[in-house]
Amino acid sequence: MSDQIVNFIMYCIPALIVGAIAFYFFRMHIQNEDRKRFFLLQQENQKYALPIRLQAYERMTLFLERITPQQLFLRIPPHNFSKQEYEMLLINSIDEEFEHNLAQQIYLSGQLWQIIRTAKIATIHVIRKAAHNDELKDSQAMVEGIFKEFTEKATPSANALSHLKEEVKQILK
Repeated sequence: MSDQIVNFIMYCIPALIVGAIAFYFFRMHIQNEDRKRFFLLQQENQKYALPIRLQAYERMTLFLERITPQQLFLRIPPHNFSKQEYEMLLINSIDEEFEHNLAQQIYLSGQLWQIIRTAKIATIHVIRKAAHNDELKDSQAMVEGIFKEFTEKATPSANALSHLKEEVKQILK
């Protein structure tokens, strides 16, 4: 009887070793297949998401270009507006443009979105500062004052645009 038990154990040990090795290789194969499926799924998602993300970057580029003081003044000339009327027109234009592009934030990094918001706020601040400057008598003088402010330094939009371009370069790598 003890010989039978020893024989049984001698047959079971190789079977258990072969079973363990088969289990290990089967498990490795399943993990590799899962990783492969995940990679292919990511690749497929990237194929559809990248054009949408790039479109969001294009729209935010357009937004940043449209809120530069030079572009604002071309689109909304000062004509015969008072400083306060012109200030409100410019700020409303910026706010409308921003609200029109709010959904684009889901495609941008949080940091870039914050930089774009800061550029918008800084541009509005410059307009308000010029509108409340008593030395500038009318809307035309206000435009000239804002132009002078940006002759030696970059506009808030230009700074945000440089960050946007960097992020796009990182995506396309």
